[in-house]
Amino acid sequence: MRKPQTDAEAARFLLQASLSASMGTIAEVRSEGFAPWLDRQFSSANSLSARNFFADRGLDRVDSNRFYNSSIIGDYMVWSQLMAGDNPVRKRIAFALSEFFVVSISGINLTWRGPAIGEYWDILNRHAFGNFRDLLQDITLNPAMGVFLNTRGNRAADPRTGRVPDENYAREVMQLFTIGLFELNPDGTNRLVNGNPVETYTSEDVTGLAKVFTGYDFDLGGLAFTPEVGGTRQIPDAEYARRPMTADPTRWVPARTTGFHSSEAKTFLGLTIPAGTTAPESLRRALDHLFNHPNVGPFFARQMIQRLVTSNPSAAYVGRVAAIFANNGQGRRGDLAAVFKAILTDNEALDPANVANPNVGKLREPVLRYVQLARTFGARSNSGNWQVGDLSDPASALGQSPLRSPSVFNFFRPGYFPTNTEIANRGLLAPEFQLVNETSVAGYVNFIERAITGGRTPVADITLDFSAEIAIAQDSAALLDRLDLLLTGRQLSQSVRDIVRTAMEDVPLTASSTNADRLRRVQIGVALVLASTDYLIQK
Repeated sequence: MRKPQTDAEAARFLLQASLSASMGTIAEVRSEGFAPWLDRQFSSANSLSARNFFADRGLDRVDSNRFYNSSIIGDYMVWSQLMAGDNPVRKRIAFALSEFFVVSISGINLTWRGPAIGEYWDILNRHAFGNFRDLLQDITLNPAMGVFLNTRGNRAADPRTGRVPDENYAREVMQLFTIGLFELNPDGTNRLVNGNPVETYTSEDVTGLAKVFTGYDFDLGGLAFTPEVGGTRQIPDAEYARRPMTADPTRWVPARTTGFHSSEAKTFLGLTIPAGTTAPESLRRALDHLFNHPNVGPFFARQMIQRLVTSNPSAAYVGRVAAIFANNGQGRRGDLAAVFKAILTDNEALDPANVANPNVGKLREPVLRYVQLARTFGARSNSGNWQVGDLSDPASALGQSPLRSPSVFNFFRPGYFPTNTEIANRGLLAPEFQLVNETSVAGYVNFIERAITGGRTPVADITLDFSAEIAIAQDSAALLDRLDLLLTGRQLSQSVRDIVRTAMEDVPLTASSTNADRLRRVQIGVALVLASTDYLIQK
């Protein structure tokens, strides 16, 4: 059983597998070993769901606050989930999954957007260590996804009017959520025929599959409607935004006796679902067929490795993880706990020698930088409601906000690289660099400075706790060692360490110095580490 040999190795692992490192978790991983520690995280139940977050604060009640029109409560929810509370490994994985099965708060227009995106987030958390097939089913029928990619209200063809089924979800479920654009070898490399890649599907496949996703709408069966305060609308119970969509028209409002599911035969990717097959049975067969496609393992494995460990995994690494997707060792396909364990405990992830390899690693996403800052230094919400909104603006905020992707293609494409750079010259990928420009670089440094100081927009509601650092602030070497370990896994170069230490020592401290001076030294150290390239590139 493999264990980290140093605190730095343990911290490095925690910063890939979780949202932050602490002295306590470093000791746990060193004592238990990588795999047993992960198993314990996988088996611990999710402590606080999005549903509970809204219910505890009355954010899903119809009252004069009109939260049913609000999207910002969705932001509050997901920031609270990421910045505080238990199950950080589950939440780290859920965040990675949210960048694969993308739904964006910004792209869903329905009553109760908060609870709708909350249920989507809860689905990712529920299935993070479950089975890919179950996750695919729940995501497909989720109301937020139904609105985002037009499954909700999608109807069978009508030759009288010329109406045809909407093809949006059929295309994206193949291109982005399961098989990708080109046929893959088991190691994720393109399968070539006569030197050329082979497309996985045709427009006819999209048209055939689109018929499967017809006839679904919100399940409002038995739910109450409440008149809005000072208005004329009847507001449905927020539960409708959480229930899987249904093809049973007796549960719609207004209810119907006949639905809108296509009764035609549905042919795609070599499968034909016979004419007259019901909506639930058509969906089951279609998702089974997609799930069992040989592309899914390598397509999914590569992107999850990119999200968690490195932008440029070797084909062998992808192949090892894809093999676990195909068979977890007990004959089961799609076991996500086994897949994520394989990703995080692979030698390519754990080998300390890779810290010095220029082709290994990835740019830390802005959201993960801020979340790490918050968790490392005990963030709390002054209001108790985690009032952090959409931080997408690169000039005035963070340049990225969870569950706020600008499109279904995520914040960045898995195959992105910045042109005219050394990265491009080496033939490497750097997806997260799609978020980087002159505005975002300056905006991030300004944002971090405000976040560390506290009490300043757009994160005025969040207070950080630097008491452990203040206690050792007079010893600048000890302070720097602590920040280097917890924030980077001891990956600061000597030159950067010298710069940070010199800047911290510009605040002279003696035994009689005030806590304000000690805090100033700590804040300078934290800000400079978080702005350094040694931190920004996660190895």
